[in-house]
Amino acid sequence: MSESDPRPDDDPQAAAEPNAPQQAPAPPDPWKGLRGVMAGTLVLEAIVVLLALPVVADVGGGVSWLSGTYLVTLAVVMILGAGLQRRPWAVPFNLGLQVLVIAGAFIHVSIGVIGILFAIVWAFILILRNDVKRRMDLGVLPSQRIQRTD
Repeated sequence: MSESDPRPDDDPQAAAEPNAPQQAPAPPDPWKGLRGVMAGTLVLEAIVVLLALPVVADVGGGVSWLSGTYLVTLAVVMILGAGLQRRPWAVPFNLGLQVLVIAGAFIHVSIGVIGILFAIVWAFILILRNDVKRRMDLGVLPSQRIQRTD
């Protein structure tokens, strides 16, 4: 077979059954984007918590084994939690982490401020989540619209 000869695997129509119905691609999952936003927020929050370590060390009188362990463990749990956003308990898990960050004010006030700022971000994410759910219930999401090709 020369290079100019068409191969059977070059033509997807030739490989398909002639009378087989064409399957429409699956509509995009609207929750996938929101899960990505939540995972990204957790990673960003973990980075900010780790960047607070030098602040605690310089301004807060030094990092003790308790404060260092608390902050590093919290950041690691956030990074690991970013991969668990498909789970049905992801939102309560994320909000529980927020409570732990706000409770970090006992280490230094700056940790509590970080927790409050990210609590505002999480509140906005929950508003977006409720908006997506409301739109899904009404059937007005772009992925729910029927696209006809004929």
